[in-house]
Amino acid sequence: MTMPVFDEWFRKRYSRTSSSFITSAMIITDFMGVMASFGLGFFIVKIYYIMINDWGGINFKSFVTYWPYLPIFIIVFLIMRLYPGVSLAPARELRGFSLGSLLAHGGIITSRIIESDTWDSISVAFFFSAIFLPFILMTARDIMHFILHKMGLRTIPAVIYGANETGKKVVDQLLKSTRVGYDPVLILDDNPEYGDEYKGIPIIHDTMIGPELVEKHNLKMAIVAMPNLSQSKMSKMMNFSVSAFRYNVFIPELFNVSNIFMSVRDFDGILGLAAANKLKIKWNLIIKRLLDVIIICVGGIFLLPFVLIFALLIKLSSPGPILFKQKRLGLGGKPFMAYKFRSMIMDADKLLEELLLSDPELMKEWEMKHKLKNDPRITKIGQFLRRTSLDEIPQLINVLKGDMSLVGPRPIVDEEVKKYGENFKRIFSTKPGLTGLWQISGRSDTNYSERITYDTYYLQSWSVWLDLWIMYRTPRIIFRGNGAY
Repeated sequence: MTMPVFDEWFRKRYSRTSSSFITSAMIITDFMGVMASFGLGFFIVKIYYIMINDWGGINFKSFVTYWPYLPIFIIVFLIMRLYPGVSLAPARELRGFSLGSLLAHGGIITSRIIESDTWDSISVAFFFSAIFLPFILMTARDIMHFILHKMGLRTIPAVIYGANETGKKVVDQLLKSTRVGYDPVLILDDNPEYGDEYKGIPIIHDTMIGPELVEKHNLKMAIVAMPNLSQSKMSKMMNFSVSAFRYNVFIPELFNVSNIFMSVRDFDGILGLAAANKLKIKWNLIIKRLLDVIIICVGGIFLLPFVLIFALLIKLSSPGPILFKQKRLGLGGKPFMAYKFRSMIMDADKLLEELLLSDPELMKEWEMKHKLKNDPRITKIGQFLRRTSLDEIPQLINVLKGDMSLVGPRPIVDEEVKKYGENFKRIFSTKPGLTGLWQISGRSDTNYSERITYDTYYLQSWSVWLDLWIMYRTPRIIFRGNGAY
């Protein structure tokens, strides 16, 4: 594509190139989220007073009088670098909201205690607000991302340097994202063999037109994805073309090494990318274990009625035990017995063997995923439990026993080890999880290569915030039934 043709193409599609609109949308969304959190905190305290027959206590509607505190939250979030929030990793976003909520609410509660010299019902309401705010804001921003995506207002135009495999991967990732981020509007590559477009994105075969693009269209972001370019050509391109953009990102050859907490180190002028396997650190393992136990103890209270109902339905649906035990591989490949609600008829293994011998297509499906999408062995209640992954609730027993964690790689059987190849030892250097990135990113629809990628990302990027974000996302995926059978 020539520059004049691109000029016309671009002007028809884009009227803004800055992040100011998206930043404004995020600030408004966060304002509304904080107000909702205030209201929820006051509502909870009000309900408590009603339950003890005290109709005074606190006025639920009085939370509106504390709206002058709202700018404090926005300032704190700004300090936490939550704006403009473009291409911000969700785990970082949750960490920023959690720490920001703690600081802002802590300041409000402290000022009230100093002023009134007492811990009153208003302070209790703000305490509950502090707990719920991070998750309210995450949900509010998810809704904002969805609305902007549907309206076509979600992205900031960016130029991609490189039409090679790495450049195409970058374009693919940006195009399929439903979150606010960068929109690839042009690919620059000197090699004419890549054609004039890729997935509707124009390609111009000139990597030195950066200044012209900035001057004509006020483009601000360049993403350089040419890891195999010679040092001399890269230096020239960076100095005379890429440097014209206000912001630029360099995608190294380590494209598949995903780590959201990777940092830059300077070794006397030599650039280094530093990363650590944080699940090798004993203190982090203790924190992860404490998080598992605390969440199970608190969440178990709410799950118990559902567990009893499911147990009764399983007994009524077909003869046999309520729980099913199966050997799985855990930390370091050590076997353990994983618990599940029984979702199949008795003698299911015998029936499976007969089915696979009689149907080559089913045999192929089983060898690929070790699951069957339309499995005749599954009971009616079992279909519901599997579709929602609620059949795995008894694995909370495995978490308490220390065989598993709430979040981690998917527990596998012996036959699946070969699917992981040389990655098996590295991925199972940590405990398998009840949920994980594989769970919230496609579940049974993901192949083994994708599972390895998700598990590698998790190991390289682990933090308490990543675990909490995965747990926050899991219920939504479960009740959609995406990729589960």
